[in-house]
Amino acid sequence: MRDIKESDWKIFKRVREVALERFCERVLDEIGRIGSDATKTKHQRYAAIYRLVCARDKEINPIFDHLRRSTAVRQLFAFRYHNLLTDEELLQFSPELVKTIKDVHEIYTRPIEILDEDEEDEDGE
Repeated sequence: MRDIKESDWKIFKRVREVALERFCERVLDEIGRIGSDATKTKHQRYAAIYRLVCARDKEINPIFDHLRRSTAVRQLFAFRYHNLLTDEELLQFSPELVKTIKDVHEIYTRPIEILDEDEEDEDGE
């Protein structure tokens, strides 16, 4: 990916911190729910929290690691994909960058159209 403009980079660094806080808040909320589940033993809750933290640690690395201008577009897409970036926050960036993020997000979230090969044959296509 290409480097982003200096003005976008300044906004990115600020937005990145907000997105990181949101990610961590979600994880802590999940931990709280697991930790307060009285239907499980303390050991079961501990084991579930441990597994959750391991899983979320694997998620956080590709989203937030490598704070560089060359990775900012990928990270912004990841923030958007994981609902860590609001529309208002996205619109702070340059129109070109907003369009790039929206276009990539649409491609990755577009429903997959499955074609039935038998139907194609019957239609003569």
